[in-house]
Formats: sequence, structure tokens, C-alpha cells
Amino acid sequence: MADFTQKQRILLAIVPRVASGLLHLVGATLRWQTTYTPLARPADVYPTEPDVYVFWHRCLLLAAWRYRHLGIRILISDSFDGELIARLVQRLGFVPIRGSSSRGGAAALLAATRARTEGYKVAITADGPRGPNYIAKEGAAAIANRSESTASCFYLHPESAWTLKSWDRFLIPKPFSCVRIVWQDPVSLTTTQQLQQLLNEAVNQAETPSQ
Repeated sequence: MADFTQKQRILLAIVPRVASGLLHLVGATLRWQTTYTPLARPADVYPTEPDVYVFWHRCLLLAAWRYRHLGIRILISDSFDGELIARLVQRLGFVPIRGSSSRGGAAALLAATRARTEGYKVAITADGPRGPNYIAKEGAAAIANRSESTASCFYLHPESAWTLKSWDRFLIPKPFSCVRIVWQDPVSLTTTQQLQQLLNEAVNQAETPSQ
């Protein structure tokens, strides 16, 4: 674990608790509209079906709330921002695996692969931790293939949200918003290009209002 400044330690003690409280307040008001492809295996509908879940970094907050308390292992950057996120998602029942493509990558991928082979669900943001936004990296496909697992892509899009001016255009849902969720069929022996296509399709469908 990295050494943090006094200011960072104060933020780590306060921000996750406050963010968790606010998320519980806002999350209780959200409405959900889900779309599943014929063979989709959403984490909450198939709680005993292990998988590698792949999604974009900008909808991490929504995903953490929707799929809380399922014991999912999630790969999170070994950085200060990652530590903030890790402490928040721990409060929602996730188990962080620390590391990324830029910091501690090999060890993190190994830990995530091991978790998956031991029967745990594993989640990873395809474009994390630093982007570019909506560009899938090799990590998700590597974890799925090395653990001989299927990978399921999904995306969540709120009709009303605050969009941060960060690299990922991070989404914070506004109270009482409707969130559209799209889950794709699981794929095996996957490639990064295939995951990119599935995620793009999920985004297009989620961001298009139903007629």
C-alpha cells in the first residue's frame, strides 16, 4: 500500500463514509430499467453463477450500488483515488483486488485470475484506471481466458446525472433518475476486440431511450 500524506489520510477517513451515506440516500430513489440478451447472466439474477464482469469505468458508482453485497471481487487501481474507491465499495460488500495495468499490473491480474478460479465473481473496468475512456484494455480478456471463464459485458446509464470533468466522464446519478441497464450474452475464449464491441453495443442500447 502506498504511503499517503496527512491530508490524504484525512480524506480517506472521511470521504468513503460520506459517499456511502449519500449513495444510500440517492440509491434508494433510483428506478431501474433492465434489458437482457437471451443468454445474459446478470450478477443479481444469477448469484451463484461465477463470471468475469466487464464494464466501463464511468458507471462504476452505479454498478457498485446495483450489485452490492454479492461478494464480487473487483480490480481497483493501487493509487490514492483507487484507495478512496476501494474503501467505498468495501462498504457495499465488494472485495477489492488492488492493482492495474500501470501499477502492480501482473500481481493484480494474477490475484484476480486466482479469485476467479477459486469460484468467486470478478469485476473489472475495461478502460480503467486511466483510460482512454471507452477503450478496452487487455486485462479483462486475460483474466477470463486464463481462468477459463466466460466474460459478461454490461453498462448502466442514468437518464439524469452529473457528469464529472474527469478522463472517464464519471457519472453520478441524480435522485429519482431512471437507470437503464443492458447485459450482453457471456462469451468464452474472448478477445479484447470482442469485449470492446459488446460494450459499445451495450452503451448504444442503454443511452437510447425506449420508444
